[in-house]
Amino acid sequence: MNRRFFIETSLATAVVTSLPIRTLAAAHKIDEVGVQLYTVRSTMKTDFEGTITKVAAIGYKEVEFAGYFDHSPKDIRAILDKNGLTAPSCHIAYAVVENHLPEQIEAAHVIGHKFIVCPWIDEANRTVDGYKRATELFNKAGETTKKAGIQFAYHNHFWEFEPEASLGGKFPLDYMLENGDPQNLKFELDLCWISVAGQDPVSYFNKYPGRFPLVHVKDMKKLPHVAPDQLKTLKLEEITPDMTSVGSGTIDWKRIFSHSEKAGIEHYFVEHDVPQDPIASLTASYEYLSKLRF
Repeated sequence: MNRRFFIETSLATAVVTSLPIRTLAAAHKIDEVGVQLYTVRSTMKTDFEGTITKVAAIGYKEVEFAGYFDHSPKDIRAILDKNGLTAPSCHIAYAVVENHLPEQIEAAHVIGHKFIVCPWIDEANRTVDGYKRATELFNKAGETTKKAGIQFAYHNHFWEFEPEASLGGKFPLDYMLENGDPQNLKFELDLCWISVAGQDPVSYFNKYPGRFPLVHVKDMKKLPHVAPDQLKTLKLEEITPDMTSVGSGTIDWKRIFSHSEKAGIEHYFVEHDVPQDPIASLTASYEYLSKLRF
C-alpha cells in the first residue's frame, strides 16, 4: 500500500498536515488485490487457463495457487504473463513440505512465487506433539526456502485457537508464533478464521508485528460466537454456508486494514471456500476492496 499524497510544495505540506487524522488514515488502499485460486478450484480443473483469464478480467493483479492441476511451471508462468498477473504465493501440502520441498522451490522460481505456504495440518496431527513437530518442520523449511530467496509461511484455520493445557493454556498458533524463527517462519493470517475463533486480528498484529506478510480476506454473514474451549464443537461444513463476498458480511475491514503496516501485510488474497457462483463472488469482493479506503 502507498499513501496517496505526494507533497510537492510547502503549501501542500501545510494543507495535508492540517487535515484531521481520520482523513489522513483514509488515504490508504490495496494497490493490487489478489485472489486465492481455491475459490475457483471447480473450474480450474476443467478450464485452467480460461479461469485464470476470467480472474484477470475482473481486475485482480495477483493470484495464489492451491495446486497446479497438472500444468508445468513453465506453462503456468506463460499464462500468468499473458494475463498481466503475478503469483506471489502458493499453497502446498504438509507432505510436500516434508518430502518434496526442493522440487517446489524449483517450481516457485519458474512461476515467480516469493512465498510458499502450508495451509493445513491434518486433524490427526493437531495435538501438542503434532504442533511441536510442525513448528520444527516449518522452521527447517523456512531456513531452506530462505536460502533460495523464498519466504515460508503457515496459514491458519480456527482450530489453532483452541487452548492447549499441555502448552500452558496457549493457543497452538501462539506457540508456533513464539517458537518459530521470526525470519524463517511467517504467517498467512486468515482474517475470517481468526474472527470465527473469536480472536481479534489487530491484537495479533500488535503482539507479533511484522509476522503476517500475507492475509486471506473472506467474510461471514454471521460469526458463531463460540468460546475458545468450545471450538472443538465447530465443524467446517456448519460454518462455510455463512461465508459471503467481502464487504457484504460482518467483519470490519477498515479497522483491520488500518493496522496493515503494523502487521507487515504485503499481499491480500480474497477467498471464498464454497461460493455458489465463484466469478460473481470474486467480482463483488473485488469491487468492494478496490474502492475501500482505510
